Amino acid sequence: MKYLFWIYLYLCAFLFSQTSLEVGMLASKWAFSDADGNIFTMENWSGKILQINYVDPDESEMNEEFNDRVKKSIDVDSLISRDSFKGIGIADCASSWKPDFLIQAIGGKKAKKFETTVLFDYSAVLRKSWNLDEDSYNIIILDKDRIVRSLYKGKMTESEMDTALQLIISLQ
Repeated sequence: MKYLFWIYLYLCAFLFSQTSLEVGMLASKWAFSDADGNIFTMENWSGKILQINYVDPDESEMNEEFNDRVKKSIDVDSLISRDSFKGIGIADCASSWKPDFLIQAIGGKKAKKFETTVLFDYSAVLRKSWNLDEDSYNIIILDKDRIVRSLYKGKMTESEMDTALQLIISLQ
């Protein structure tokens, strides 16, 4: 038990040591579960460009247009390969008034639509350690080495969507 305490303390210290996520930085590690309790880390998608949508469930539609563009670039235009790219969602459960079971249901619907994984941050650990916006929609694009290549907080503009999509394509 004492051993587990020290591991927990170390992980908390590591997660909270990073004050703010910025472009050019190495993203700190994390681990979250999906609705079935399976634990995922960034290592699950090793070698892939990673788009992380860190979202307040109350704002889950805010950047739907961008995600639709990414999906079209994969499925229709073949500009992005599923072999080199993975987009995932992480629900910021602590920022919502909705109960966890409802958040999980919403996450399951999004996972099915975008053929992806949705994870759940019940205590806002990642929002706090990466200094992401609360009650919002954050998009983080990491390269294969987990370096932050772009970070968007809130609703993306048309220009930001174009830039982010071209970035994902160019990182392959």
